[in-house]
Amino acid sequence: MRKPMIAANWKMYKTPKESLAFLDEFLPQVESHTASEIAIFPTMSSLGYVIEATRGTCVTAGAQTMHWLNEGPYTGQTSPTMLESIGCTAVLIGHSERRIYAHETDDMVNLKLKAALDHDLIPIVCVGETFDKREAGLTEAVLRWQVAVALNGIQGDLCGKLVIAYEPVWAIGTGSVATPRQANEAHAIIRHEVAVHLGQRCSQSTRILYGGSVKPDNVANLMAEPEIDGALVGGASLQPRSFLDIIRNATA
Repeated sequence: MRKPMIAANWKMYKTPKESLAFLDEFLPQVESHTASEIAIFPTMSSLGYVIEATRGTCVTAGAQTMHWLNEGPYTGQTSPTMLESIGCTAVLIGHSERRIYAHETDDMVNLKLKAALDHDLIPIVCVGETFDKREAGLTEAVLRWQVAVALNGIQGDLCGKLVIAYEPVWAIGTGSVATPRQANEAHAIIRHEVAVHLGQRCSQSTRILYGGSVKPDNVANLMAEPEIDGALVGGASLQPRSFLDIIRNATA
């Protein structure tokens, strides 16, 4: 059985003070929650505070990105060893906004995934097609390529912590959302590609999340699909009440 994961990507929102105010309201409401894993990915300036505030709770705190090297002359970057040193346990890799605005390539995603696994970080590898690619009938080709490159050189026995997030670029922050059927079909393509590279057992144990305008009123229908194991939530995770509603509706 794949335990659902509901993850909040706070992107470039919330100061440390605002992050702690969110958690003061949120954490008591999930104190006894066991139906899904909950993860929060705050800004780097808030990450240490969120890690400390969630220590001993059912909530995991992770980074929105990292470099693949442990150190070096890379201004503005954060290494996996730095994340480890503050108790970080998870990291987003290859989010579409990083691919677009920071020009991260598929090969960089592969390097980051290897580094995350080497440092015992839970990697959430993001993949997804643009609107133009979907309209051209290239969704399957894009997803297979992105997954294949991400998993290049990864050993099947290292995949226990692997999480993949399907985020159709055309649905992120737009209000548009893939239909449950569209999302499930994309997840099935991803799972098949994982099986090709890491084996059937690993494929069946890998959680694949859906991300792209997830809200309290659409998450239940998405989660009803057999290939969807959770959600990576953007804007709707910024308020405690709406994120709580997503968590509850996802496992109702």
